[in-house]
Formats: sequence, structure tokens, C-alpha cells
Amino acid sequence: MKLSLISMKRLNVGRVLAGPFATMILGDLGAEVIKVERPGAGDDTRAWGPRFVATESAYFLSVNRNKKSISVDLKHPRGANVIQELAAVCDVLVENYVPGKLQQMGLGHEQLSRVNPRLIYCSISGTDFPVNAPHLWRRGPNATRKN
Repeated sequence: MKLSLISMKRLNVGRVLAGPFATMILGDLGAEVIKVERPGAGDDTRAWGPRFVATESAYFLSVNRNKKSISVDLKHPRGANVIQELAAVCDVLVENYVPGKLQQMGLGHEQLSRVNPRLIYCSISGTDFPVNAPHLWRRGPNATRKN
């Protein structure tokens, strides 16, 4: 099988389902994927059971295959700088945080576009609300199911 995305570099700032699943497919197609996890426990799905391979969740291992991993505290200015440096050399950033959360940390589309104007910023919100809706902060899987 020819890997069609072999020369592409993706940054996965997503967690749990939507971001990791989307970048799993990109990794399967040959893209270099760098998964960003929080320090300490990492992605929540590392502890999801009931199936485990040694101490890792089988789900976590399956959706994070073909990825490199880095631990970064996004809330710390040094962590935000690391993400900006990675975004500068990546083609695509995939995130699935609550809308506006990464922007508050200085890692939104507008901010990272200044670092890398060619960066494709894929935001999977997980909500059914328009961008300006009053309940935008609510989380939900519907947008992921529908798209």
C-alpha cells in the first residue's frame, strides 16, 4: 500500500476521541503525527478499560498507533511556546477542545497562523451550537457523529 501522506507532519492537540481518531487515520496514511498529552497522567483514555495491554488501555493504544508523543503543559507559557514551535513546522494541527479554550492559551487559529501562515487548523468542537451561541461551552459528541 502506498502511503499518500508520507511527507506531511500533523500536530494532534486533541484528546479522548475525535482528535486522536482523526489523526490515527492520517498516521495510517503515512503522515508523521505528534500527539500532545498533559504531563503526569497523559490522555484520559490511557486508563480506559476493560481491556489493557500491560498498563495501557487497548483503546488508547489503538487510536494512538503510528504517532509520536510529547508531554506538554498547555497552561504554562513554556508549554504554549513548545506548541507554537511545533506548529511552525507542521502542516496541520488537529484539536478538539471546548471552543475558545486554546485561544485563551494563545494557541488558537489566529495566534498560530502568525507563526505558520500555511498551517491548516482543524478544530473539532464536539458541540451542536453555532460559533456565537450562548451555550457554546457545553460539550457533546453530536458534531463528531454527524460529520
